[in-house]
Amino acid sequence: MGLFSRKSNDTPANPQMTELGREYAIAKRHNDRKTMGRINRQLGTSGASESDMNSFEQGRDAYDAIPSIRNRRKGR
Repeated sequence: MGLFSRKSNDTPANPQMTELGREYAIAKRHNDRKTMGRINRQLGTSGASESDMNSFEQGRDAYDAIPSIRNRRKGR
């Protein structure tokens, strides 16, 4: 890697928690309260560690970074 390399090693510690975070972000975008509640209960009972929660947030943020279709069509 060079001095000004933009690549970073942001691989999640727990890919399963990353996928759960992505699923949570999808449910939130579609206002699916049932799925959001299920995921919150699952997180509460699992006793997730700090690295697991970081992986969860990474997955959630990765999906939130994708703009929705509605936002892309406003400029037309």
